[in-house]
Amino acid sequence: MSQAVYVPYARRMPPLVLRCLFGVLMYGVFAPLLWVLRQFGVGTRVMGRMIEGQRRRLARKNPFTGYQPTSHDVFVATFMKSGTNWMMQIAHQLAFRGEGEFDHIHCVVPWPDTMVMGPMRNYAIPVEDERVWRASPEGKRVIKTHFNWGDFPYSEEAQYLIVLRDPKDVFVSSYFFMARGGTMGPVGLSADEWLELFLSDRFPVCGSWAISTAGYWAQRHRPNVLICSFKDMRRDLEGTVRKVAAFMGVQASDDVIRRVCERSSFDYMKGIDAKFSVWKMVPWGHRTPMIRKGAEGGSDELLTPAQQRRIDDYFRAELARLGSDFPYEQFCRLTP
Repeated sequence: MSQAVYVPYARRMPPLVLRCLFGVLMYGVFAPLLWVLRQFGVGTRVMGRMIEGQRRRLARKNPFTGYQPTSHDVFVATFMKSGTNWMMQIAHQLAFRGEGEFDHIHCVVPWPDTMVMGPMRNYAIPVEDERVWRASPEGKRVIKTHFNWGDFPYSEEAQYLIVLRDPKDVFVSSYFFMARGGTMGPVGLSADEWLELFLSDRFPVCGSWAISTAGYWAQRHRPNVLICSFKDMRRDLEGTVRKVAAFMGVQASDDVIRRVCERSSFDYMKGIDAKFSVWKMVPWGHRTPMIRKGAEGGSDELLTPAQQRRIDDYFRAELARLGSDFPYEQFCRLTP
């Protein structure tokens, strides 16, 4: 049995003084300004425009520019809060035969998206760093991205794991992670305001769920692309691990599969949540857990039946407008 090797990469948080200044900016300037704008009914519209401008800047400064994927690369590409860390853990553990150790997941998994996120520049090991795949018994390493298909590099040599999740569950998870916590917590957006952003092309980080999903789904026939359903991952973890192992070309014994399943279980990952959580950019703020519930079909925690139907109707119409044949009812639970 090959021994997993810890690859030391020192993630460097921004200096305390910069994080304090960031907190002052968020709590003392940005949040009050948006509160005033919201009183006039234009808060989410202004925020949407800001997000749109940020995405245009991101397109101009794509951090993947110049990178050529290799046979050592296993991309995990998802819309945010769709099981990204879960799939990264499965793939990384398979690459290390169930013995992958790390201080933080991004000490071993590059996330190039963060290179254009200002203070997040040193959040993850650089994609050019080869130490992880060289240490892996399988010669593999995972790369994370939330970019749409076409915004990150494709190569027939690399492998691409895509996880698709019901947008109603994505909405709930993202609200508690970003709107109630994280860097956007000080703004204090309501669930209704978050929903208005979600049902648009101006949602933070990822834009439109429909555009992202349609782009990913269109690649399903490529032999080096595997699309997984969050719903199926929840219902059959071992089956998912075996499917991913076969896709990655990992000849995993039953013992390896057992260890990977153990380390990819909700309880295990919840127990080491700090190894997946984001930096606390505001020193006096609360740390937002990365692994919250991992639920499937629990959107009534936050959404009324009418809001759930609105999400279903909106995204089914958007997928049709985009000409996508994505089988919505197979991956998502339709609200009666």
